[in-house]
Order: sequence, then structure tokens, then C-alpha cells
Amino acid sequence: MDELDKFYNSSLRFLSYRPRSEKEVRDKLKSKKASPEIIEKTIAKLKEKKFINDEEFAKWWIESRLMLKPRSLRLIKMELKQKGIPDETISNFKFLISNDLEQAKKLVEKRIKRFKGLPKQEIYQKLGRYLASKGFDWDTIKQSIDESLFNGV
Repeated sequence: MDELDKFYNSSLRFLSYRPRSEKEVRDKLKSKKASPEIIEKTIAKLKEKKFINDEEFAKWWIESRLMLKPRSLRLIKMELKQKGIPDETISNFKFLISNDLEQAKKLVEKRIKRFKGLPKQEIYQKLGRYLASKGFDWDTIKQSIDESLFNGV
């Protein structure tokens, strides 16, 4: 088994856990001390066989984040940038993300049940911190909590 096959198989194992961006695979190969030439050949082979596709990865990432770990558009964009996805690709999939206010409202409605019996001020603070940790801006946080608290959710 030559070096290219060794790193190719290593990359396939890395990709078997979940989809990855090209940058993630490239970084993994660098960490395994692959030469730049081997990295390029391995990436080319993975792309040729359609194991790496940044557009498909971005779509998968957004969909899985929205279903499993809802976050703001801003935070999802930041995560994708860290994974090496270009801005143009990210903007192609913005339509998948309902507006931040709708996302925040869903999170508030799910979370507010935990705080029954607490004073409204304390509920407000807890929900505010929770939404802030998910990357929502203050205006969105305030509006989503106000609507939920005053609509009797």
C-alpha cells in the first residue's frame, strides 16, 4: 500500500462518521503529516468520487443544525466559515433558514415550560441567556420572549 492509498483510506474513515468539508479533510491530512502533494491528490480523488462536496456539506450542516441544535443564522454562518465554506456557498442556502425570529420563538416555546412558577423577570433572564448562547441578537431575543410571555405560552 503506497502513501496515497494510506491517506486516502484514512480520509474515508474520517468521512465515515459524518460529512466533512474539504477544509476539514485537508486539516486532518495535515495533522497526519501528509505531504502537500499527497494532500492535493487525496482531495482530488475524494472529490472525483464525490465523497467531498462543500455545497452538499453546507446544506447538510444547515439542515442538521436547524433540526438538532437550532441556532441563529449568524452563528450557523460562522460555523460554516470555520469549516472553510465560502460566503457564496453559504448564501446559496440561506433560504433553508427561516428568519431568526421564528427560530427564537420555537426555542422559547420549547424552553419556557421548564420555568413554570418562576417570576417573569427570572424567566426573562434565563430565556435571554439561553437565546444569546444560540447566537441571537438582543432585538430578536427581546421580541421572541415578549411575544411568548405575553401570549401566555
